[in-house]
Amino acid sequence: MTRPLPFGAGPAADRADLADVMRRVAHGDKQAFSALYDGLAPLVFGIVVKVVRDRSQSEEVAQEVMIDLWRRAARYRPDAGSVTTWAATIAHRRAVDRVRSAQAASDREQAQASREHTTAFDEVAEQVETRLESEQVRRCMRGLTELQRQAVTLAYYQGLTYREVAETLRTPLPTVKTRMRDGLIRLRDCMGVTT
Repeated sequence: MTRPLPFGAGPAADRADLADVMRRVAHGDKQAFSALYDGLAPLVFGIVVKVVRDRSQSEEVAQEVMIDLWRRAARYRPDAGSVTTWAATIAHRRAVDRVRSAQAASDREQAQASREHTTAFDEVAEQVETRLESEQVRRCMRGLTELQRQAVTLAYYQGLTYREVAETLRTPLPTVKTRMRDGLIRLRDCMGVTT
């Protein structure tokens, strides 16, 4: 069963009829737009679905193209090409824009996921490294004499000055300085730090 042509009796008549319909659409004729829609929607959808490849998105894009034809009808110039060519061009551009937009969104999501994944990995690695270093410091601190350990702990973990450490430990200041220097040298050697 063949479907009747919506315009004229052939391609030349269709071009003239579509141009006339487009002029009426430009003046806000809703019946003319209905005829334009019936005549161009299959063509527009066919172009869009070939580019977009997703049926639901293609339907959405085709609908946008048809609305665009309604809004831009006054801009159509018959001397620049047929209504069919104009509609096909708009449909193709919209479809390509949709594909590019979807690709850009996908690229952004992948980049964000990659950044988040790297950050999470770096945080875990950093926590492990900090934990291992802390354990090594504790092990090396156990290798110090009691006075060295107390002096280093007071100075580096509680922020006391040499004088305050000497007062807290009730030890002469020169002795505290010597013990801390010797303790720091032992810590440095134990930790494998080179200067």
